[in-house]
Amino acid sequence: METDRPVATRWHRIGARAAGSAVIAAVSVALPAGAAAADPASDIVTIGHRGSAGLAPENTLAGIDLAHQHGPDFIEIDVQLSADRIPVMMHDATVARTTNVAEVFPDRAGDPVTSFTYDELQQLDAGSWYGDEYTGERIPTLREVLDHAYPRLGVVIELKNPASSPGLVQVVVDELASDPRWDELAATGRLKAISFDAAAVRELRDRRPDIPVMVLGAIPTSDAELESVAGWADEWGTNYRTLDPADVDRVHRAGMLLNVYTVNSPDHMSTVRELGVDMVTSDFPGVLERVLAGLDPLPDANGVVISGVLANPPGDDLQPETGEHVMLANPTNRPVYLGGYYLHDAVINRLVVGRGYLLLPGEELRVYTGPGSNRRDPRDARYYNDFGRAVLNNGGDSLALFTRTGALVDIFGY
Repeated sequence: METDRPVATRWHRIGARAAGSAVIAAVSVALPAGAAAADPASDIVTIGHRGSAGLAPENTLAGIDLAHQHGPDFIEIDVQLSADRIPVMMHDATVARTTNVAEVFPDRAGDPVTSFTYDELQQLDAGSWYGDEYTGERIPTLREVLDHAYPRLGVVIELKNPASSPGLVQVVVDELASDPRWDELAATGRLKAISFDAAAVRELRDRRPDIPVMVLGAIPTSDAELESVAGWADEWGTNYRTLDPADVDRVHRAGMLLNVYTVNSPDHMSTVRELGVDMVTSDFPGVLERVLAGLDPLPDANGVVISGVLANPPGDDLQPETGEHVMLANPTNRPVYLGGYYLHDAVINRLVVGRGYLLLPGEELRVYTGPGSNRRDPRDARYYNDFGRAVLNNGGDSLALFTRTGALVDIFGY
């Protein structure tokens, strides 16, 4: 996506009741050549989840830099405190999943993020777990996020696990006061604070009433409870998979805007748009932008698709030969060589396709997580990763399919 040319202007209505009225904020977004700006009356605010978590290591500067190319309105990042109270970017309670901590500090691999000093965290590689090309990425601070996001990208700060980071809200408030660029983002509606911990975002709202806050979680079934939260919160964010369409109007009637997360497949992006939500959070903000612009969401697609997922088979998910698996299909009229293709789920577990798999027109390949006997029979082609653990989320997930050279060719939500 080009970024060195004039941009289309997108206007967003941002709730700012603390100031006594709604604020209309101008946000510039680079759209692909030939795309028209969306209708302001029906536009949706787009949020890149943890940067561009589907295509780069989450909560890293590389992911934020990639988001610049994809053009979302905001990037969302997770903030926790190091042991010496530096606000750093990390989603999980530990650094085990997204760093090489087991190599650097083998006796502390399962220790909480908050037990490491900033200097210790800087010794970790936060990129190579996603791909070799990101080797050397470090865990950034909140100040470094600003340096890379400003001025083009808005920032959504998630207060992550505040109970495990005592004083997190005050540290974040102090950081926001330390640089006038944060005030500029706030004044133009490009700064938000969110959390699953309602008390934490309410505390931040009390300290910085100019910054909209969003409560995350299931939408309350009680109108009275929803309206009570709306008395101080501007927005609600919820999992789109559990969203009752009737709740869209309920949230709006209470006076709040509605965000849905984490919407990755183009089909689901189109579905939630029709529901009338105000914001959409995605690991693939570039795909989301293309869907909203009415463009081909996957320009590198070559015809091979994820045709289905069996995440919860009868019996053990990892039973030999018949455990959990993903189905790849070739509905085209030409053969496609799948050797080296790979699948990522939402947390970037990787399933691969081994060498020698040529998928003929109309054929299907099953890619298994667990053990079994590989088969290249076109009537029953199978490849077994023998991953060692179940990875397909029985409660629903998204899967992205990449070619061996890293081209994104399909995203499937289930």
